[in-house]
Amino acid sequence: MKKHHLIFITVLAVIILFYKKYVALNLGILGIFLSILTFTQTKSEFRTKMFLTLFVTSIFSSFAFAWFGDAISFVAVLVSVFLLRFKGTYPKLKPFLYIEVLLVSLFSFLGRVFYTEQWFEKPKEGGGFGKKLITFILIPGILITIFLCIYSAGSSHFDQFFSEIKLDFSFFDIIILAIIGFYVGFIFWNFGVERFIFKQNRYLNDDFSGLIKIQKPTFSFLDIDSERTSGLISFSALNILLLIFIATYNYEQFFEVTKSADGLSAETHERVNSVIMSIVMAILVILFYFKRGFNFDEKAKSLKISAKIWIVLNAVLVISASLKNSEYIINFGLTYKRLGVYAFLTMALIGLIFTFIKIQNKKTNVFLFNKMFWTSYGLILVCSYVNWGGIITSNDIKRKDFADNYHLCSINYNEKILLDYAEKTGNSEMKNKLIERIESYQQETFLSKILYYETINLDRSKIK
Repeated sequence: MKKHHLIFITVLAVIILFYKKYVALNLGILGIFLSILTFTQTKSEFRTKMFLTLFVTSIFSSFAFAWFGDAISFVAVLVSVFLLRFKGTYPKLKPFLYIEVLLVSLFSFLGRVFYTEQWFEKPKEGGGFGKKLITFILIPGILITIFLCIYSAGSSHFDQFFSEIKLDFSFFDIIILAIIGFYVGFIFWNFGVERFIFKQNRYLNDDFSGLIKIQKPTFSFLDIDSERTSGLISFSALNILLLIFIATYNYEQFFEVTKSADGLSAETHERVNSVIMSIVMAILVILFYFKRGFNFDEKAKSLKISAKIWIVLNAVLVISASLKNSEYIINFGLTYKRLGVYAFLTMALIGLIFTFIKIQNKKTNVFLFNKMFWTSYGLILVCSYVNWGGIITSNDIKRKDFADNYHLCSINYNEKILLDYAEKTGNSEMKNKLIERIESYQQETFLSKILYYETINLDRSKIK
């Protein structure tokens, strides 16, 4: 299919799926539709293992959004489908540049859309489907709509005549959806990879080229020996400082008197923020010293050992923070934020592991960014596939201090668990609220449904 065919098909799909519908199952269907269409339009030689993996994750992400319909699932669908399209079109483009390509496409739409020769292929003599569609439907339809609005505003009888025709049809909604669909379709099928982006691609390899191995100082006022010595002194001092910090950090966490829940919550988050900031700074310092020559410097063995020790000590700091978060959960229960702490600490630990591999295997700084890009994507996928609300409520419901109202109002997708809880405890008020909420979702039209609520059987739960 030609680009303009794909764009107009996307517009039609958006109108059909979203006309007078909430964003729910329909977005999942759109994600699956675009994934399959991308697969069929991708050249066979570009269907690599990575492409096929992204195709599978795009399908699963679309199902996840159809099931939950939450923000993280929306991000997972968006990222998965666009990554699939990028990988199927420019498989050698580095993942770090996908963000740049998307941003350029998003903000250059108004300029590029007028270059019709880039996306709208002129039909051959005699026409074609696209030409007939424009000639017989699109142009007449637009003109009729415009003049219908003008004449309705100028004549009350004319307006009354059409208003008496009971058609549940809104031209305005159709136009808005068509504009949104065209914008999405245009960016998706005709994203622009400018020449300057391709030039950047060759500098984003995981491994150094032969010329990079030549020793060069970072600053003109420092020779290579002085820079190496400064790095060794810096890392040695930082290791000592970090050892002292780890000792005091763990003493404050595990040996001081436990504070109130609110005080402990604020203190835990402050300490976790300090740990994450420390690790980010640690990685940046290591990236500064091991960006070029020191990766291959035979005299920099002590510097490498010091840097690796610093990485290990930072990993110990992450483990300490995780243990404190676990203790906090044991004492006060699970929440989204406390699970989020685990997610951030896991990302920090993975970043340290890749930084260690970078030094050990003499990789470029871009290696770390490439790996963390895919790690972040993996985290988004995991978060979108799992019912974290159900996990939180399942864990906390066993506690004596279970906050039922908090879980009813602030935790999502736990209705099945709360219905059983309300039944066992005789909490009719909670039961009625849950039934009302579930029925409101189940009464939505097909394309506006969230599939999670379709799996809840209310027959056994209704009040007699």
